[in-house]
Amino acid sequence: MLMASYYREVMRGWNAMRWRDMRWLAVATMCAAALTGCDRGNHPSQPGTMAPDFTVEDGVTRVHLADYRGQVVLLNFWASWCAPCVAEIPSLEALHHRDPKLVILAVDVDEDESAYRQFVKDHQMDLKTVWDPRETAASKFNSSMWPETYAIDRQGRIRRKFVGATDWTSVEVTDYLNMLER
Repeated sequence: MLMASYYREVMRGWNAMRWRDMRWLAVATMCAAALTGCDRGNHPSQPGTMAPDFTVEDGVTRVHLADYRGQVVLLNFWASWCAPCVAEIPSLEALHHRDPKLVILAVDVDEDESAYRQFVKDHQMDLKTVWDPRETAASKFNSSMWPETYAIDRQGRIRRKFVGATDWTSVEVTDYLNMLER
């Protein structure tokens, strides 16, 4: 009996220590994750800088960013295999239909051209899309987490970066884009 009681006390102390250590580990992990993502999110170091120019041709579509100077541009990097990208496409299309003067350029980074073409067909995407399997354009923006979208003003400056699926029909986003278009 005495040994069982001693064993329970030792285990109780070990479990308390283990849970305390696990809480500290969780806090440390969250802090490390937050610090490694400092330049991500809606306000990275790029706003205010000129958007790097690029030309991407896929045999069907050609996109040269400089051709859109003087217009507000949403430059969206996406992939058909990316669940957040797929989730945001309907609202991006809705924005395209609601505000046709806003230039939306959707640059797909799929390696598989047939997957890209089938996705565009299946989702009846009518905004301007181009296939860029070598990530020529994305690399100029240091983009690698899909979806990423850049709001570029009429002068060609990056004004905002959106990381992750965005509701392009939300009041906040549409108000922001309307402010850029004025």
